[in-house]
Amino acid sequence: MSAATDIDDYLHTEVGNILDACTRCGACAEVCPVVPFSEARTAGSVELVEGVTRSLGEDAPMPAASAAWVHGCNGCGDCIPACPEGVNPRKMLLHATIKESARSSATPQLFRRMARSIKLMAAMQIVPAEYARLLATPRRREADIVFYTGCNAVRTPHLLFNVMYVLDALGADYEVLGGPSSCCGVIATKWEGEAKVGGRFTSNTLTRFNSFQPTKVLNWCPTCAVHLDETMGGFAERHFDFDHVTDWLLARSDDLKKLFTTPVRKRVVLHAHRGLPEVGRNVEALLRCIPGLELVETVLESSYTCGGSGCNKTPALRDIEHDHLIERVHAHNADALVTLYHGCHMSFAHHEKDGHFEVLNFTDLLAQAAGMKPHVDQFKNYRLHEEWQAIVDEARPYLEHNGVDIDGDWLQKHGPEIFSVAEFRGGLDCLSTEPPRRQAPSNGS
Repeated sequence: MSAATDIDDYLHTEVGNILDACTRCGACAEVCPVVPFSEARTAGSVELVEGVTRSLGEDAPMPAASAAWVHGCNGCGDCIPACPEGVNPRKMLLHATIKESARSSATPQLFRRMARSIKLMAAMQIVPAEYARLLATPRRREADIVFYTGCNAVRTPHLLFNVMYVLDALGADYEVLGGPSSCCGVIATKWEGEAKVGGRFTSNTLTRFNSFQPTKVLNWCPTCAVHLDETMGGFAERHFDFDHVTDWLLARSDDLKKLFTTPVRKRVVLHAHRGLPEVGRNVEALLRCIPGLELVETVLESSYTCGGSGCNKTPALRDIEHDHLIERVHAHNADALVTLYHGCHMSFAHHEKDGHFEVLNFTDLLAQAAGMKPHVDQFKNYRLHEEWQAIVDEARPYLEHNGVDIDGDWLQKHGPEIFSVAEFRGGLDCLSTEPPRRQAPSNGS
């Protein structure tokens, strides 16, 4: 793979290749599930595509219907096999988003707010050694594997540690890389419209991968997968395979079956996504390796992930699909709803409050089957609380041990917004600056 020296040249070439191949037939828009749920439905399929391609080619604003289509894209990928010319329309819409954000970003300072939110949420859930494992860059050495967490998965650290428990049990030689300092670059490039900044993030992170001389980088985050493999797939030189961690685990299913000595007697429904279907299929196969576990149904959602980059782009469709999932869990009288990614777990963890079923990540089940105690899901514990004062009280020891001295009243006020990842909706102004520290008690208090 040849390296690109300038991201603007790279993006220009990628857009040119798309425009040369696209015939504006509209087949991609015809199969798009989000079109009926936005202003995009007011235009025909050909008109939608022409509005996007004209904007890409002429660097002009899109018509309202085409803009609604682009902004509502949940990454489902249904358009990819529909294209008769072999264009990746999901990639085309991502490039349109990049251009629109460069003109005017709806999420200014997103990376700053996101980074502060991630670090705060992690500091509320894990002890200092774990915090450093996820957020500090490891000492450079040769390692066969780099386990790449991405940024936002650090908000739900328990599932990352569950993966590491299994990697350790299988004897993997790996280092962990992730957090905002190793961002894939998608935030600056796609959301903030700062392509040069995003290109530097991408280049720096790929350089960090290469520094370990790995044969494989095992990725967790679906957004990192789409950005690094699709949007930026040819941007910089790589000397490793970039796979999802479930690819590697499934390739060792015989070893996992020997490791899985503890029956997990549960009937479960798996939540998965059409946008990256191979990950859902991998998890299905891994769950079927667990003794005692019965996978009664996999419910597919159209997007490629839950959260700000995926299903939240089209809230009306998201609500329909999420309601359907919960209905299927109840219909089966399942013991647990099993989530796929960190965004999925954050979206559904609160449903355990009703007491009808557990909400578990598939990594919880892998660890349990291997006879290990899954890492404490502190995120879910907080989501199940009714009062934020109780959450602040429970989080205080974690914060203090991690050296985070934060005002409790401030955290109680802004915690719900932080835990809802509001920065991806243009919110979280409270983290545009550093959060306030606790006030020292006055004399005599």
